[in-house]
Amino acid sequence: MASAGETADGTTKKRSKLPMLGGVVMAVLLGGGGFYAAWSGMILGGASDQSAEGVAPGPLTGIAFVPLETMVVSLGADSNSRHLRFTAQVEVADSAAADVTLLMPRILDVLNSYLRAVDTAAIEDPGAMAKLRAQMLRRIQIVTGEGRVRDLLITEFVLN
Repeated sequence: MASAGETADGTTKKRSKLPMLGGVVMAVLLGGGGFYAAWSGMILGGASDQSAEGVAPGPLTGIAFVPLETMVVSLGADSNSRHLRFTAQVEVADSAAADVTLLMPRILDVLNSYLRAVDTAAIEDPGAMAKLRAQMLRRIQIVTGEGRVRDLLITEFVLN
């Protein structure tokens, strides 16, 4: 009796690898086509991006900006600069603009105290702006109460 791989005369017959190779090629083609369809936006939400291009954005509501007075802070003797000129605006909820304006003297006091206490090397470092901004924003939020102040926008930070 002959086994599955042998012919009637006793020689072994090699299997063809053509079906397996064809399957691999088809899988690669289908995978590449699926990737392109998803990447180009033909499927999976691409139509919403195209329809949003023609729509104008809605009006901005609920935002107000309260300007802070320009502050000039004298720096220590160990710094290369003598003064820091600082101007900013506070982004607040529209309903809280009057409350934040009422607390402006306290906000200026907190910022002035913080900027005088910061090491002058930290002020002169260009990469430290984000950390200084975050520290000042947190202090303003503590003074004004939670939910009133959204952000601190620094408009001038000049070392003289």
